[in-house]
Amino acid sequence: MSTHVPEFKVNLATTQAELRAAQRLRYHVFVKELGGDGPMVDHTEQLEIDRFDPHFDHLILRDVALQADVVDQVVGVYRVLRGEQANKMGQFYSEDEYDLTPLKSSGRKLLELGRSCLHPNYRGGAAMFHLWNALSAYVTDHGIEVLFGVASFHGTNIAEHAASLSLLHHRHLAPKEIRARAQPDVYQSMDLIPESEIDRRTAMLAVPPLIKAYLRLGGFVGDGAFLDEAFNTTDVCLILDTARMNEKNRALYTKDREL
Repeated sequence: MSTHVPEFKVNLATTQAELRAAQRLRYHVFVKELGGDGPMVDHTEQLEIDRFDPHFDHLILRDVALQADVVDQVVGVYRVLRGEQANKMGQFYSEDEYDLTPLKSSGRKLLELGRSCLHPNYRGGAAMFHLWNALSAYVTDHGIEVLFGVASFHGTNIAEHAASLSLLHHRHLAPKEIRARAQPDVYQSMDLIPESEIDRRTAMLAVPPLIKAYLRLGGFVGDGAFLDEAFNTTDVCLILDTARMNEKNRALYTKDREL
């Protein structure tokens, strides 16, 4: 039995070594574990890279109790992009998949989330809460009002996810004024099964943990899914409006949360 006791530290990647450590972890999760790929993935160096990386901030979670260099200490990653950063590069990452017009025209301060992952040894414990605490602090520091981003089901067989996607569509669809919609040329309906025919418990059990976590915070989903063949995922757009969070939900998402 391992006696290792993690000691977590979260910071924004500020060096090339820290960014490469984030990309290395992403490679092991998204490419090796989940079977994804992409035009900029470096299989030789085992780095999952895309053209958006230079424009995002990268929150990295390190276990500094590990006697290792920064590459092996990084056990969690969250990639975040503020509206003003997206404006400089011309788009948000998820605009290739979703029409974000309602969000972009809302006049609210936006933050796009993506590439969230944990090393397998750190799932189901305190690690994700440390990342979320750091994210909450980032949101507060930058006055963010709406968070959004794509989250994924593994695999692109829509029939396997039909009940879960339908449940999300019927019960958790975003209000129209902030409802992103899958781009017309890639739109996959999530309204696949009538609500009355869904085994809600079974359908929700099949929803990935990250999506369920945002739903518990009061989050919504956009209209339509996107089948990402390169990453072997079925994507949905998650939207979290901080003004709509009740006090119970807000308490779950605070930088002062004790772990």
